[in-house]
Amino acid sequence: MEDTLKRLLAAETRANEITSEARLAADRLVQNALHEARGLEERFQARLPELRASYLDKAEKRAAQSIQELQRRYDEILNRLRDDAESHEGEALEAAFAYLLGQRNGSEP
Repeated sequence: MEDTLKRLLAAETRANEITSEARLAADRLVQNALHEARGLEERFQARLPELRASYLDKAEKRAAQSIQELQRRYDEILNRLRDDAESHEGEALEAAFAYLLGQRNGSEP
């Protein structure tokens, strides 16, 4: 009986040792993971200015392209308006002269 108790006591001691080792291993894993996460966070924070600069550069390029496209459209519309004005200039002058001559003669157009 005494021999059985000694074996049970030894088994319990060994189980406690295994449990302690497992806790220590788990703590080491958690600490390593935290350390790795902090390192990743620091690297990310260090890259933020570069990421922001890249984003701003791309945004500025897109804005410049948009401005060029708007300018091109504006120029097209302006040219069409000028062409329309030139093509109707004669008609407008004739209508204006007719209106003015009609007023001078005392008649209403």
